[in-house]
This record gives sequence, C-alpha cells and structure tokens, in this order.
Amino acid sequence: MEGWKTQTLGDLFDITSSKRVYESEWKRVGVPFYRAREIVKLAAQGYVDNELFISEEMFDKYSSMYGVPKEGDIMVTGVGTLGICYVVKKNDRFYFKDGNIIWLKKKSDSTSRFVEYAFQSDYLRKQIDDTVGATVGTFTIIKAKNTQIPIPPLPEQQRIVAILDKAFGGIARAKANVEKNIQNARALFEGYLQSVFTQRGESKKGWQNKTIGEILKLEYGKPLDRTERKSDGCYPVYGANGEKDRTDKYYYNKPSVIVGRKGSAGEINFTEERFWPLDVTYFITFDSKQHNLHFLYYLLKTANLPKLAKGVKPGINRNEVYSQIVKVPPLFEQQLIVISIDTLAKETRHIEFLYQQKLAALDELKKSLLDQAFSGQL
Repeated sequence: MEGWKTQTLGDLFDITSSKRVYESEWKRVGVPFYRAREIVKLAAQGYVDNELFISEEMFDKYSSMYGVPKEGDIMVTGVGTLGICYVVKKNDRFYFKDGNIIWLKKKSDSTSRFVEYAFQSDYLRKQIDDTVGATVGTFTIIKAKNTQIPIPPLPEQQRIVAILDKAFGGIARAKANVEKNIQNARALFEGYLQSVFTQRGESKKGWQNKTIGEILKLEYGKPLDRTERKSDGCYPVYGANGEKDRTDKYYYNKPSVIVGRKGSAGEINFTEERFWPLDVTYFITFDSKQHNLHFLYYLLKTANLPKLAKGVKPGINRNEVYSQIVKVPPLFEQQLIVISIDTLAKETRHIEFLYQQKLAALDELKKSLLDQAFSGQL
C-alpha cells in the first residue's frame, strides 16, 4: 500500500483519561457527565438522554487545570463493550468518568473519522480482543498507546472516509427499513393475537367470562442447588424469563407454561420437555378435558400479567393472577384458535428469519468494506 505507514495510536494522539470525579460529586443538573454506556449510545445514535452531571464550577476548574475534550478528540470505551468510539463535535460540552473512557487527544495530521472507522475494522478489533485476556474486560491507556493502525496520507484518509460515510449511510437506511418490516410483522401478529382475546360488542357465542383461577392453577417452582446444574444436556431449568441451564433431575414431566413469579414477573414461556422450574417461577396445571395448553399459553400472553408486579424486586402474587377475568370458548373452538394462531406465528417467524438474513448480509457488507478500506483496496 503505497504511502501507508503502520503507526501506534500513541504516535497519533496524546492518550490519557480524566481527573477523577467521585460519585458524591455527581449532580442532577449542570454539565453532562458521561460513562462508557453514554459513549456507546452517542456512537450509535449521535445523542444521549443524559442522567448524570457535574457542576459548572467543577467543569470550569477542570477545564482550566486539566483540559476537557475538544473537537476532533476521540473518546473510547475502556470497559464493558470495548473500543467503541465517539468523535467529539464542535459544540460538545461534557466531562467523563476516569477508568471508563480513554481520551485520545489529537496531536497529528490525521483524520479522526478515519481512526473511528479503524476501530470498527478487524485490524484493530483483533488487537483489542487480544488484550482482554490479562485484565478481563478492559482496554487500558497503555494498551491503547501500543495499538497499531495503518495510516495512509491525509488525502487518502479523507477519500476513504467519504466513501465509507456514503456506503454506511445507505446501509443504515436499508437496515432501518428491514428492522421496521420486522417490527411490522411482529405488530401484525400481536394485533391478531390481541383481537382473538379482546371482546368487541356483544359476547362471542359460547364464550364465557371466567377468572384465571377457574381455568388453571399456578404451582410454585422449587430451588435447585447450583452444583446440580449442568451446562448442557439433561433437562432444562427454567428461571423467570426463560431457560437458564440444565440438570439431570426433573420436577415436572409434562408440557407446561412457565410464568415469571419474581424478577421478570409475568414473563410467559412455553416448554414441551420435562423440566425443573426454579422458585422464581410458577408453572401451570389445568384440566385437559376443558382447556387446550397452547390456548392457555396465548391467553396468558395477552393477559398483561406484568401489570400485577409489585415490590423492589418485582413479583406477582398468584391470587391476584387468579382474580383476573378472561373470556374462554369451548374446547373445540380453543383448538381451532390455536391452529390459526400457530399458522400466523409460523409465517411471522419465517418472515423474521428472511429479514434477519438481510440484516446479516448488510453487516457482512459493512465488514467487507472495512476490510477493503484498511487493506488499501477501497
């Protein structure tokens, strides 16, 4: 690659962090104070609804004594999701958390946007990922200084950035359309599901008003010692928001519906396997001569049980669930309803699968463009 040089980030930037701000000094108003999570949001969407601040007095003091981020500087996450970049804009005014974010202060004739794209490339990602082993989940100032980056002459940097900006803009618009189509497919299914169980006008013939307690029972799950849990094989162990791990024991050997009792209270999951429900869940029992299991699953999904959750760690009381009034048809009609819902659910999953493939193809296109850009082939 003619004119390209391999340099370190330390050659291109003064790399440092911030002056420490203690949690006791955080404010509800003032100058925005960013942690790694805010930088991730800024990088993804260009804005953030900030919830932490420091005082104007502290910002002015730190600005005069230690400096603050300026246009063209790059903020890089050093914890959590590593190596996510945000290039500081002209009118940005913020301070940030030491240890969470690395500050790349521009000192060379390089394009910050080019470096931002480099952080998305395999060339840099492999270096960042390789550094994680020694100190799990951190990208430190020392590691950043030694991270290598291929740098072409400035006009070539600008040309590559212009090409990637245009291409990535088109990809972003395409992904937004695909994601909207996925949401529309899900909304169509949810709308149909709700319409089945929502009564409009006169009562449907043969449907009866019943309490949930009249049609099913919620049984408590049981604790399971951590040592008895497996990483794979055996029977599934269900927590409040779905399967967590497995065990060679099982407590219930029939298909059932799992209802989150604590934590993800009101979360509804279905299993056809033998299973062990933890004590943060309920599982249902019912009279199969009167009701269809899949119908009850769909019924509970539309019953909005999370609204019953109470407490610091949200939980639902089964007696309150029992008191909820629902409309229930005869068994034969339940079975017909299940067939129609299952058919639409299958179609919806197929549509989502096709759209997910399109998203994967767009992500692969981005990766290919980055590979070309940082191998001098763009």
